[in-house]
Amino acid sequence: MPPDEELRYPSPPPIDSTTTTDDEAGWVWAQIKAEARRDAESEPALASYLYSTILSHSSLERSLAFHLGNKLCSSTLLSTLLYDLFLDTFASDPSLCAAAVADLRAARVRDPACISFSHCLLNFKGFLACQAHRIAHKLWNQSRRPLALALHSRISDVFAVDIHPAAKIGKGILLDHATGVVIGETAVVGNNVSILHHVTLGGTGKASGDRHPKIGDGVLIGAGAIILGDVKIGKGAKIGAGSVVLIDVPPRTTTVGNPARLIGGKEKPTKHEECPGESMDHTSLISDWSDYTI
Repeated sequence: MPPDEELRYPSPPPIDSTTTTDDEAGWVWAQIKAEARRDAESEPALASYLYSTILSHSSLERSLAFHLGNKLCSSTLLSTLLYDLFLDTFASDPSLCAAAVADLRAARVRDPACISFSHCLLNFKGFLACQAHRIAHKLWNQSRRPLALALHSRISDVFAVDIHPAAKIGKGILLDHATGVVIGETAVVGNNVSILHHVTLGGTGKASGDRHPKIGDGVLIGAGAIILGDVKIGKGAKIGAGSVVLIDVPPRTTTVGNPARLIGGKEKPTKHEECPGESMDHTSLISDWSDYTI
């Protein structure tokens, strides 16, 4: 492996005020290529796959467009058509690549099962579904809605992740495991949010118009949680696994149960200082809510 492509960091280097988006994207892409070369050498059975998906491409955008095109194609929606569509969309909006880099970093830092950036790029369906959704969202906003909806359908079929193309998704998103995630049309998800599998951000079924949840920055939503209606989940809040949330949740509080209840009570809920969407701490304060022991 060339010295300039050594795997220098077990996790991404810290970002400071002098780091540009291009610098960060370049660093991540160099790491991905270095990882792919290492894996191709150690596992020859993957060499052709890694070359065609990563090593033959000159940028993250091209690699991602190629990989998504192959994942989402069908007998009538050809991979070459999707590759051109995805690449043109990436070229027209650099923020899409910046969001992909932030998502790669999120997975690498927050998920202990993520062994490398290339592992996330190739195999994490939550990451891939999120990138494909951003393209569908761009198409939706360009009034190319039949194509956006066709892409939405393929994302749901292939990745078991159902995000309406009108939904607004921030960056630094981790869809951990991702199976069964449903995000409705008017939902908004902020930056640095982590969402586990089988989470629903849905409507109540009784309203039209703006009818889906608004998730603040840094929120952590546990597996199987259901949040319904035009409710606001405050910045840095934590939603416990299996919770059913129907009303607003204040910032930096924890809510658990069905129906969900604030730890500490609604009059003076317990506040936490960390950003749970980044710390991935699912269980702190649980003893304040329940005396359940094993």
